[in-house]
Amino acid sequence: MTIKFRILKIIHQFLLQLLYIERRLEPWFRPQLNWLFREPSVRLVQYFINLRRQNEGLKIAEEKIDSDEDASLDNIIDLMADQMRGRFKPGGYERGGNTKTHGVLKATVTIRDDIPEHCRKGIFANPRSYPAYVRYAGPGPNVPSDIQDVGFLSMAVKLMGVPGKKLMDEEKFTQDFITTSGGATFVTPNTRENAKLQYWSLLDMTLYYFLNPKDSHLLDMAMNALWNETKYNPFGDRYWSCTPYLLGEGQAVMYSFVPKTKELYGKIPGLPFGKVPFNYLRENMIKTLNEKDVEFDLMIQLQTDPHLMPIEDSSVRWPEKLSPFIPVATVHIPKQHFESEALIEFTKCLKMNPWHCLEEHRPLGNLNRARYKLYRKLSDFRQHMNKVEHIEPTGDEVFD
Repeated sequence: MTIKFRILKIIHQFLLQLLYIERRLEPWFRPQLNWLFREPSVRLVQYFINLRRQNEGLKIAEEKIDSDEDASLDNIIDLMADQMRGRFKPGGYERGGNTKTHGVLKATVTIRDDIPEHCRKGIFANPRSYPAYVRYAGPGPNVPSDIQDVGFLSMAVKLMGVPGKKLMDEEKFTQDFITTSGGATFVTPNTRENAKLQYWSLLDMTLYYFLNPKDSHLLDMAMNALWNETKYNPFGDRYWSCTPYLLGEGQAVMYSFVPKTKELYGKIPGLPFGKVPFNYLRENMIKTLNEKDVEFDLMIQLQTDPHLMPIEDSSVRWPEKLSPFIPVATVHIPKQHFESEALIEFTKCLKMNPWHCLEEHRPLGNLNRARYKLYRKLSDFRQHMNKVEHIEPTGDEVFD
């Protein structure tokens, strides 16, 4: 290890410690800042991101594949597998991304009967209900205490009993949705940049991806920072797909899960500088579901401008003034207990992949194309190291 690298490592750790302190203080000032400044700041950052972009003349729902896409993907797979090897031991491997599981819950997803006709495609074609599992998780690649996490969450929903041929043959009757709470943009714009992020993540210097003076990503950092914040309860956040999907032929959409339930349990004991429970987010979920059911609206946003709402650049937030979100379904999570050992073991056998889907909902864009192979390879690797078999769930599982 060179002296320069050691110095960079020390600087990185110092910046992380400042971030951890700031996370403990946020409840006293962040809500007010968000209310006053977040939306204007997001629009300003997005303006500068769009200034550097060129209009490529693509059509609605049209993709463009770069020549280095496969090489970037292989690089990401190798780097993330190396991260997993370095952080976990056989039998205790966690997921490479969306790593720390806060809870896997039984739910019901009900398709609405008032969806506009042009949106009635795939699972949205007819009003009906599907059994589902919902997984809430932290970003990864580590499994830190919740107060030291990066500041965003993921919500993955697996519908079951979905008829029709699926694009990935490892599951026959499921449809998966993968979303995060870090605003409507992804942490990197594309797979080429994501490979760089995974390199610095492997070195435990993730911030340097954004701050590297030779190849900085300050605008992406600013956009993510506007959404990353101290979390209180995964049931209280809004989640976005950040990447687009088909909605039948010639239409593209983003997904979003919007919370409906009020007065959620959201205390964080120990703030500002006392001992905070390691898994306080899970504890707040348990306390909430001991008292009440929880609901989300599943909403879609149609692409109406191929340049301002791009398929291949996930650093761009699709403007809601061009295309407002449309409610298409309700996610109902009933009161339940989810602390059993049987459920924890079952969770190890679950795979979440947006390519578990009907053709009408095919994932779009380079980051989604990468997920087909990336998620499959890493989940196979995780389950191999844990000596567990993949299970396609039905919703009839019992964990008592």
